[in-house]
Amino acid sequence: MKRGRLLFGAICVILAWSLFSCAGTTKEVRKKQGEASRNLGEAYMQEGRYTAALKELLEAEKQIPDDPYLQNDLGLAYLAKEKSETAIQHFKRAVKMNPDYAPARNNLGVAYMAAENWDAAIATFKEVSEDLLYATPHFPLTNMGWAYFNKGRFKSAVSHYQDALEIEPRFIIALRGLGQTYIAMKKYRDAIDTFEKAIDITPRFPPLYMDLAEAYAAIRDNQSALQTYKKVIALFPQSDFAEEAKKKAGEMLLRTNG
Repeated sequence: MKRGRLLFGAICVILAWSLFSCAGTTKEVRKKQGEASRNLGEAYMQEGRYTAALKELLEAEKQIPDDPYLQNDLGLAYLAKEKSETAIQHFKRAVKMNPDYAPARNNLGVAYMAAENWDAAIATFKEVSEDLLYATPHFPLTNMGWAYFNKGRFKSAVSHYQDALEIEPRFIIALRGLGQTYIAMKKYRDAIDTFEKAIDITPRFPPLYMDLAEAYAAIRDNQSALQTYKKVIALFPQSDFAEEAKKKAGEMLLRTNG
């Protein structure tokens, strides 16, 4: 009888250990499956296949719902599909899961901008820019510049773009934003200098030429504007920018000769 009780106890221990082991194994398998789906979703994102990416990322969420990197990926996928409010919720989850995850916080700010919630965007970017461990503070500073620009607070926009350029003087997005803000402030000469500096750094970026031509046209330097449009047509002949440059150059010639 005693031997039977001992045998029964041993079997119970073995069963309990087996169930515990299976639970651990199942959890590990689910994690690996979720990570595999997340990685595939990220690959689709890089290829611009956002619907396929979202499908994989949602599948991954069933397995690893508490993964902040997955929540950030979901936010990016929804943002790419122009679902900014849904993106905001996923970025918030990522930040809640990992408060030190600065890229997700920066992406949250971008989503707020996509939703045209400029004040929330500015507050979010301010938090990121003040993080001393964040390796690229010129990104949130530039984003704040764009948010202030859209609020019509041009002096604040200029200040933040300049702060970004102090950190990374060759950051084209900040240079272009600064030039566009100067145009809005009717500081056309400053805008021209800024766009020309940006073109020297990145001569294969057609929007800069279009911005430069706009600044020249604003001071009625039609010759320089036309020459800039011609550069766009010559450098980027098969692009939409070339078609736009032809149209604007034609309109300028009509006004000049009319």
